[in-house]
Amino acid sequence: MQFDLQKTDTQTAARAGEITTAHGKIQTPVFMPVGTVGSVKGIHIKDVKEDIKAQIILGNTYHLFLRPGIKIIEQAGGLHRFNSWDGPILTDSGGYQVYSLSGTRKLDERGVLFRSHIDGSKHQFTPENVIDTQRSIGADIMMAFDECTPYPCDYDYAKNSLEITHQWLARCVKQVNETEPKYEYGQSLFPIVQGSIYKDLRIKSAETIASYGADGNAIGGLSVGEPHETMYEMTGLVCNILPKDKPRYLMGVGTPENILESIALGVDMMDCVMPTRNGRNGMLFTKNGIINIKNKKWENDFSPVEEDGESYVDQLYSKAYLRHLFAAHEFLGGMIASQHNLAFYLWLVREARKHILNGDFAEWKPVMVQRVKQRL
Repeated sequence: MQFDLQKTDTQTAARAGEITTAHGKIQTPVFMPVGTVGSVKGIHIKDVKEDIKAQIILGNTYHLFLRPGIKIIEQAGGLHRFNSWDGPILTDSGGYQVYSLSGTRKLDERGVLFRSHIDGSKHQFTPENVIDTQRSIGADIMMAFDECTPYPCDYDYAKNSLEITHQWLARCVKQVNETEPKYEYGQSLFPIVQGSIYKDLRIKSAETIASYGADGNAIGGLSVGEPHETMYEMTGLVCNILPKDKPRYLMGVGTPENILESIALGVDMMDCVMPTRNGRNGMLFTKNGIINIKNKKWENDFSPVEEDGESYVDQLYSKAYLRHLFAAHEFLGGMIASQHNLAFYLWLVREARKHILNGDFAEWKPVMVQRVKQRL
């Protein structure tokens, strides 16, 4: 994997760059649609590529490990062939899912023993077998196994958790170095900065992660309930330490406002389930603000979902029709809203990139933040 930093904004830390992988180039900053179980919920792969114009999608090690299972994915020739996506794929290691399963898992230095949310069966994740699983999935970018700390958590818990995450990282790196990809292309490992909301822990983790000289680095353990101001503070702190010549991935973020503020802090890559999850519940993100399409005010509004929208569904369907679909509990409503939201998110980061390259990002960003966060 290669990262070319093309321009850094003179008034903020925003960057424009290009990542080259075996499955194609990624222009940054980039938003990555989440395809947890190998699919972006409710959207055809053809539309993900041609309409939404996604450059890279995510898969999740925990979910794919449980279903369909690694043997099936290997027999298919890897996730790219299994789901027909020919672009880059990033896989989360399962650390966040382990965090969310706190009531049904046991964690120690060796790894995590957990029960499947599907059938209650017992499984164990270790740094070694998580790397092996990601080898089988065939992700272009593999995430190191980590523990995502909850919010709030006390200092001692965060400190002990960080030590385990760093121990696991060393084992992940060793396993990567001692194994080969299963398919005919290379794979990159991204370590993950943790440390909750404690500055000294975040600094220590960022310095540790930077010392590995990995192809890219991630920032985890944020957007888990802490105030947005705290998330921005931790993100900016870490970005000032992580290498400038490697991409920085802020995990699980977020709203359009969060994305713009994070880009301004030096983040290159982001992902979040919000566009599809909120879309399935009738929330539309637009260039002029947020729409709750279930509201009665849209009942006889026959204008397009968004006048100058980025997706063909914006012009094809009216707000009134989309509201009708939600009122009738039709699956199509959630599909249309999800496709619109993802197309908008991808447009937003492309616009950010354009303004970084043009040199006016610092003027454009605050205006756009105010627009996208207002309720319509």
